[in-house]
Amino acid sequence: MSTIAVLGTLDTKGEEHGYVADLIRARGHQVLLIDVGTLEPPKILPDVARDVVATAAQADLAVIVARRDRGEAVAAMTRGAPVVLSRLQRERRIDGVISLGGGGGTAICTAAMRALPVGFPKLMVSTLASGNTAPYVGVKDIVMMPSVVDVAGLNRLSRRLLAQAAGAICGMVETAVPASAADKPVIVASQFGNTTACVTHARQLLEAAGYEVMIFAATGNGGRTLESLVEAGVAAGVLDITTTEWADELVGGVLNAGPTRCEAAARQGVPAILTPGCLDMVNFGEPASVPEKFRDRRFYQHNGQVTLMRTTPAENTELGRILAEKCNLSVGPVSVLLPLRGISVISAPGQPFYWPEADAALFDSWKRHLRPGIPVREYDGNINDPQFAELCVRELLSYLPVQPLVRS
Repeated sequence: MSTIAVLGTLDTKGEEHGYVADLIRARGHQVLLIDVGTLEPPKILPDVARDVVATAAQADLAVIVARRDRGEAVAAMTRGAPVVLSRLQRERRIDGVISLGGGGGTAICTAAMRALPVGFPKLMVSTLASGNTAPYVGVKDIVMMPSVVDVAGLNRLSRRLLAQAAGAICGMVETAVPASAADKPVIVASQFGNTTACVTHARQLLEAAGYEVMIFAATGNGGRTLESLVEAGVAAGVLDITTTEWADELVGGVLNAGPTRCEAAARQGVPAILTPGCLDMVNFGEPASVPEKFRDRRFYQHNGQVTLMRTTPAENTELGRILAEKCNLSVGPVSVLLPLRGISVISAPGQPFYWPEADAALFDSWKRHLRPGIPVREYDGNINDPQFAELCVRELLSYLPVQPLVRS
């Protein structure tokens, strides 16, 4: 028997959450009702009261109720619900979560779901599920189910859809993933078109060494997903060849992954290799989308929809400092590997972004700000040379257990 959290605004949507809870109990599971409503008394008795959620957000529920400010109420519960739900998951008190909501409820409850690890069952029945769900899902595996009708009372259509939603979350918690003797430790790696040759060769070497390699495109969402999987404990090691998202974060490109990129492995103690892959470029859309302030910069038209802008020595000096600070957070093994003759295909000698002074500014700053004890390996060649990939793999494997060879 599993315990499923039924999370929602039990003042405005208590009847609907109670209906789903009853269906879950009928399937033989326990229910933990969590109330994130604020404006009216809950219509059903919760197991986790709203004041507990408000306290987790360091908010005064009495003040919020007195003001009757819906925006303030939603903001407080959006902060508190992730704290409460993640604590329940860590304590193994819940095995899955389901919620029903409109705009406010969806914002609150998906924020809570995003605090849970990948693989933990999460289902959101929402009036917003047929539109752009990216802000609600983020990089997590939240199942968004359209409510079709508003979550506003029970009728012949809503009863059917909510019954199916209850069956879905029960099925998710009841389903065990079959064990596989072929499962191998996972290495996560970052890649761009301009570092594909390097990562492809590295992947082949790591697979031959007994590891499974998951590759993520360094397009913002890819970097965030990589970080979330490391946080979830999925990765045995990180091959962060392509740290380019930091160039977009610093300069204002469109493929940034946020200010915590390159922190997950450091904080979790997961062995990691970092290289400056594609830090020579900032990404924009078509040429007309490039901000006017950059009109005098050096550009390369990757395709009709992607315009690349070369990073300058000043920007690279700052990028080196930032990457060093991320490395300095490491509580586990980490190495920095620097290819001295080009950090992408197009920054190699003779290519459009060849600018050795800019690369040198990046390398010098990274080394200068790095704390003692973190190894730096320099390679006198391009990032896409097979020898550089081999150097990265050897360095990472030196931090990892030797895997037994599987004979076919």
